[in-house]
Amino acid sequence: MIKKMFSAGTLAIMLGVSAQAAGPKVTVNLNPAEKPEVISKEIYGQFAEHLGTCIYGGLWVGKDSPIANTDGYRNDVLEALRELKVPVLRWPGGCFADEYHWLDGIGPKENRPRMVNNNWGGTVEDNSFGTHEFFNLCELLGAEPYLSGNVGSGSVEELAKWVEYITAEDGPMAQLRKENGREKPWHLKYLGVGNESWGCGGNFTPEYYANVYRRYQTYCRNFNGNKLFKIASGASDYDYNWTEVMMKNAKRFMNGLSLHYYTVVGWSGSKTSATQFSDEDYYWTLGKCLEIGDVVRRHCDIMDRYDKEKKVALLVDEWGTWWDEEPGTIKGHLYQQNTMRDAMVAALSLNTFHKFTDRVKMTNIAQIANVLQSMVLTKGDKMVLTPTYYVFKMYVLHQDANLIPLTLNTPVRKVRQGREVPTISATASEKNGVVTISLTNIDLTEPCEIEIPLDRLGLTGKPAVTGEILTSAKIGDYNDFGDPDKVGVKVFDKAKIEKNVLRLTMPAKSIVSLAIK
Repeated sequence: MIKKMFSAGTLAIMLGVSAQAAGPKVTVNLNPAEKPEVISKEIYGQFAEHLGTCIYGGLWVGKDSPIANTDGYRNDVLEALRELKVPVLRWPGGCFADEYHWLDGIGPKENRPRMVNNNWGGTVEDNSFGTHEFFNLCELLGAEPYLSGNVGSGSVEELAKWVEYITAEDGPMAQLRKENGREKPWHLKYLGVGNESWGCGGNFTPEYYANVYRRYQTYCRNFNGNKLFKIASGASDYDYNWTEVMMKNAKRFMNGLSLHYYTVVGWSGSKTSATQFSDEDYYWTLGKCLEIGDVVRRHCDIMDRYDKEKKVALLVDEWGTWWDEEPGTIKGHLYQQNTMRDAMVAALSLNTFHKFTDRVKMTNIAQIANVLQSMVLTKGDKMVLTPTYYVFKMYVLHQDANLIPLTLNTPVRKVRQGREVPTISATASEKNGVVTISLTNIDLTEPCEIEIPLDRLGLTGKPAVTGEILTSAKIGDYNDFGDPDKVGVKVFDKAKIEKNVLRLTMPAKSIVSLAIK
């Protein structure tokens, strides 16, 4: 339930310290379900495309690089990503997927042909990062591989043989893999049949793509006990007809249907700066971000009509902010900075995805390194963690946890284009006896008093609470190579449990995550 409340005035706060005066009061009511939905860990999935320096320089520097690496993968990035417990990694695109021919990326590096990345800046790459390098990276991270297959410029045979190369124990493709140094097959669960087939993946109509999908997926076989989870290329944000046609014409041939949604000002002209924005721009951004909830709901409603048993998952396999490229960077490489505003988008989006865990089984933020709303930024041998990275780290305990439904009253802010933005957002889960509650206060100036009754949780003994907070002096603050620690997580010890009620004062523009044992 959302209702309007009025502010108690502008209150100044110090970083990580509660304000002296009280702000609005919000009560969060936890309503544990008898048979709870599980927050699929794959909701915390990542996405790595051959775009800009996401792969080359971000994840991969090669074995001969002076940058510290393990078999060519950056040690600093590996260490950072392991902290996030990355559950699934999507590759090689994106738009790049439908121009990628996998045979160019196997075998000795010196024999691999070079190619032009026509989608992203016309960069010429040497294919030194291919199938082996990707699957080995997933093994190093403990992540499930999610392969995007080439439908736009590829063939049925090409995709079928790629699956065989990866997963077969024996046969011509397995023999080729063994000759290239990998004796045992890899495990491949998630297979995407094309990407954005309505656009850069072929400009198909939904009716035509549905038939193409049915054909391609037929020849992607399950080898040696490996069972593919086949994913059809789905809609872009508000294209509900695409979902309707796919569910009507191809439902029984797919395990998942994708959806892409970006928090973007518009697709033509300037997307505006990642770091220079007004307060009004900030609030509008969060309104646009939260609109993903309505979009997901409408796609789910369509899927429900054709699939009441929810056998087909909805996968939001591209989401996040999209701003102008940073001045002085290469056009088409989509390198953007990442501020506390982006962290707010990440937290609000994850909170929203949790509400749809009965249908939404995976999401993949775009992208993992140096592109759009990334986890890490790299420059030479330097690496910084972004505010968005810290949100994902704070939310690790929600992975594969039991969702605790909740209701709350909250102030609501009206922003341009008629959007309304709740000041307080929350999500909660339980796993292995630990209750995790994550909260955001988007207000730029006012703290908020939060009260959370715990009586319905069935806690025994005297529960203890620990917490972390992500905030900064300004909402436009970010980490860069000259100041890598400007925004980071700090201990939050202001939450107290008294008479089975958890109380805290959330500072303005902050994200707080609490663990109750």
